[in-house]
Amino acid sequence: MTTHRPTIVLVDDHELVRAGVRAELGEAVQVIGEAGDVDEAVSLIAARPPEVVLLDVHLPSGTGADVITGITTRGVETRFLALSVSDAPDDVISVIRAGARGYVTKAIGGTELVDAVMRVSEGDAVFSPRLAGFVLDAFSNDLPEPENPELDLLSPREQEVMRLLARGYAYKEIARRLTISIKTVETHASSVLRKLQLSSRHELSAWASRRRLI
Repeated sequence: MTTHRPTIVLVDDHELVRAGVRAELGEAVQVIGEAGDVDEAVSLIAARPPEVVLLDVHLPSGTGADVITGITTRGVETRFLALSVSDAPDDVISVIRAGARGYVTKAIGGTELVDAVMRVSEGDAVFSPRLAGFVLDAFSNDLPEPENPELDLLSPREQEVMRLLARGYAYKEIARRLTISIKTVETHASSVLRKLQLSSRHELSAWASRRRLI
């Protein structure tokens, strides 16, 4: 059986780093482009959206979050996995709030990186183990939540589905967690996007992150 090879764009300002990542990924993926700054990355991804963008959080002309925002505002569908030398909480939280599906450090091994890319391509959320704790803390802190009148439009079940979608879970995992069928998850997901007037899961993630709902 042929294994699916997801399409990838690498975004990092160091050419040697991109070459090393490409070598580590090997034949498991299809690298369809590389970029070294925010504008180049946004143009490349918008022109030919990959399934996954491997994204550094610090770029010469901005941040990884800027790339995500630039793509989200264009309505382009792709998934972002941050790959950075930094494990600073501010860096991690900013890129996750922007809509990244996960965050791993450059200390990750080749096999683990391939696995992370594959999981993100399927809609899962992936974090390096020691980063997961403060990511969860950041999104479940006791800060006052903004007013969210839009939530009144959603049923309790739709709110559950919305939060899991925004966190990056695949339909099959949401179905398993909520003990409902995948078809029911798809129905709820469509209803959530319609009621919130959003066009994609990426927009939903950004919407929920801004309101501290995930």
